[in-house]
Amino acid sequence: MRKNHLKLNDEEISSLTQLTTSGELKARQFKRAMALLLLDQGKTLSDVSETLSYSYPRVLDLKKNYLALGLQCLKEKARSGRPTVFDGAERAKITALACSETPSGHARWSLRLLADKAIELDLVESISYSKVRAILKKTS
Repeated sequence: MRKNHLKLNDEEISSLTQLTTSGELKARQFKRAMALLLLDQGKTLSDVSETLSYSYPRVLDLKKNYLALGLQCLKEKARSGRPTVFDGAERAKITALACSETPSGHARWSLRLLADKAIELDLVESISYSKVRAILKKTS
């Protein structure tokens, strides 16, 4: 069986060892660092995938990324995530509405009342009361 060795220099080994023993890494980064250290120790890709409960292709990709990027392969890539539904101006308008005078007949704003009033005043096209809560929670 052909072994897929990876040779790290002393500085990289020291850096990876320090990272893995610090206890401050995220689990994904820790696994990547451990995989690189195991590959440096002469373990095969399949041994590393078995030891760390990683899939074989993931270990292979990690090795390729290391060869291309060095230790930068440990970092998370930016993810697109869900786009924001309401921009900053709309959020500010909802917050301002919550800080404004309450309508007559009401002692204070409720989330449902805020959502209905924001739609009525054309601040937003549509909004749920739970989204109003999330906006107000972030702005405190």
